[in-house]
Amino acid sequence: MYDIIIVGAGPAGMTAAIYARRAAKSVMVLEAVNYGGQILNTPDIENYPAEAHISGFDFSTKLYEQAKGLGAQFVFEKAVGIKDVNGKKTVVTVKNSYEAGAVILATGSANRKLGLEDEDRLVGKGVSYCATCDGNFYRKKVVAVVGGGNTALEDALYLSDIAEKVYLIHRRDNFRGEEANVSRLTEKNNVEFIYNSNVTRLISDKRLRAIEITNKLDGSVRTLELSGLFVAVGRVPENRNFADLVRLDDAGYVEAGEDCHTSCEGIFVAGDNRTKTLRQLVTAAADGAMAATEAVKYLNNI
Repeated sequence: MYDIIIVGAGPAGMTAAIYARRAAKSVMVLEAVNYGGQILNTPDIENYPAEAHISGFDFSTKLYEQAKGLGAQFVFEKAVGIKDVNGKKTVVTVKNSYEAGAVILATGSANRKLGLEDEDRLVGKGVSYCATCDGNFYRKKVVAVVGGGNTALEDALYLSDIAEKVYLIHRRDNFRGEEANVSRLTEKNNVEFIYNSNVTRLISDKRLRAIEITNKLDGSVRTLELSGLFVAVGRVPENRNFADLVRLDDAGYVEAGEDCHTSCEGIFVAGDNRTKTLRQLVTAAADGAMAATEAVKYLNNI
């Protein structure tokens, strides 16, 4: 029996663990894969206060060691559901069940796929969702990045130092990511922007060989011969296992305001899996602090 169980060991979840332990609550952090979450694969974080430059790996490791040093227990199992009986919460994993007085959902989000034929088959054979993980396999080769947010821009920047050529494909006529990243890309001689276009077909044998892109404005189709396609078209919130207990919006995000309260008393939410306008490292940390503080208040008042 724990005071608080936190589902997810990304920046939001680990920050919540730090705040909950500092309030002298017993804490278990459940994580399906590895600590760090999405930020783990970011090569250089430049927008976190007091850290002008730090890798996602180093940032995540520091956070993990801080939470663990304060006494948070980390268990690497996937949570598949939560039961709420008379206010007592039971978090069910693929292996066990754990009881808690309060739960914080900090599950983050997963890669959104293009939904194209053979996409799943070609993962690791030319299709990737992580440039920093797989970029070195495409050294001096032609690659493409699809997306228009910061992740896509950062992936293109990273790959531009490795690959022979990088196509950056976006379905709109301007990028949603930071202008600083766009400016850096425009200075790269081996980066080509392709606007108002979607990837509509993957051409392959045993590996990816080319892609077809379709212009949204005139319907024209262009074939790009390449070795790698890096997909960065957003994320899907990891909330489906808890949809029977907490209210989700139409996009699958947990409905919650800045106080991080969900529709179920005693269950809180923190990070990219809740409804919010800005999903950044700093807001994930803020959510973690708020969710833990509210969970502690809840426990102290029952």
